[in-house]
Amino acid sequence: MRLVIGGYAQGKFSYVMERYGIQEAVVLDGTMEMTTMSQKNVVINHFHKWVKGCLEKGRNPDLMLEEFLENNPNCIIISDEVGNGIVPMEPFEREYRERLGRCLIELAKKAESVERVICGIGQKIK
Repeated sequence: MRLVIGGYAQGKFSYVMERYGIQEAVVLDGTMEMTTMSQKNVVINHFHKWVKGCLEKGRNPDLMLEEFLENNPNCIIISDEVGNGIVPMEPFEREYRERLGRCLIELAKKAESVERVICGIGQKIK
């Protein structure tokens, strides 16, 4: 599994497709359910939206993600960084940022590589 992070509208998806030479892939958007499929090239775009959706539905994103990764160990996960900036006043938004940050920490530990994309340029972190 590979993890790609960066700010909003920094070119993460285009970077992944070009950097890894992906011509055909199953691209799961963060607004969709992550099913237990097993495909060669799976890219999860907008992972941060998927975590938020899980929390809104009262689901545990950690458990669902673990099952997905068992079936798709070679996937690429793309996520916005949402922890920088002003702390939101709404309790749910604070909880969401905290949970996403913790999910990304665990993903980074397990990932083969971690890259941060700024202005379409990737920087290898791990």
